[in-house]
Amino acid sequence: MASVDLKSVTQPVGIIRMIATILACICFSLVASAGHVASSYWAWCMFSWCFCCFFTLLIVILEFTTVNTKMPFAWEDFTAAHAILASLLCLSTSIIYPAFFTCGTCNRQIGATVVSWVCLALYVGEVVLTRLRLRSTGQTNGFLSTLPGIMKILETFIACIIFMSMETPQYSGSPPMQWCVAVFSLCFVFAIILVLLSLAQLTSFIPFSFDKLTIVYNILATVMYMTAMVLWPLYSFSIRQNNSQLVRNHDKLVVVTVMAVFNFIVYTLDTMYAIRLVFCISNE
Repeated sequence: MASVDLKSVTQPVGIIRMIATILACICFSLVASAGHVASSYWAWCMFSWCFCCFFTLLIVILEFTTVNTKMPFAWEDFTAAHAILASLLCLSTSIIYPAFFTCGTCNRQIGATVVSWVCLALYVGEVVLTRLRLRSTGQTNGFLSTLPGIMKILETFIACIIFMSMETPQYSGSPPMQWCVAVFSLCFVFAIILVLLSLAQLTSFIPFSFDKLTIVYNILATVMYMTAMVLWPLYSFSIRQNNSQLVRNHDKLVVVTVMAVFNFIVYTLDTMYAIRLVFCISNE
């Protein structure tokens, strides 16, 4: 029998979600009305606002109709992860869009930037309220809302920034740089698999320890990112000197280098925490 839950849209988290949905839609509409720009950064900003608007609205509808109670995964863990991811997306758009597409007389672009920052503040507020609600109800068994889960979300998010900044001329014909692309891709795919297994609560069906599997993956990913962190700037900037197209894309080469360093740091911290969690805390 169908039912509705008015409390889901009248409590603070529900109100924040509805306002964030409207603001994300406003950002998307303002930028779309300003005209299309042939840039991967522009496409990323549009995707981010569209993603935040659609999935936040979907969460509001599912909770209002109580369909969320029938979902085959930990709903509170999923919504907490969505709020974290939406915060990261809005943070990236609030920095990238004004840096590349806003000028002193671009009223729509300035408006979209301001609204994006407000949207970021709302999602951060949702993260805080959601985590407080999880603690108050004792629901701390979810993976995505824990520190390892948050780091997995951050690792995949940074990988998306890397993919957005890469172009074929940057690595075509260069085996070392193609290795870097393989590193970014493999680590991204396996991180997504681990997140999906945890979200769907399928880790118990794995015939060996999921925690130790995560440690092995983290160690391999850290080593692989270490090689990419060294090889990418070493070869990309040497090739750039003899390639006029890469000279124009200097900023993107820098972004990939910086994001690779950030992800190496995150994977290192993730590995250290996972080892401590499995071999130290669990044995106490």
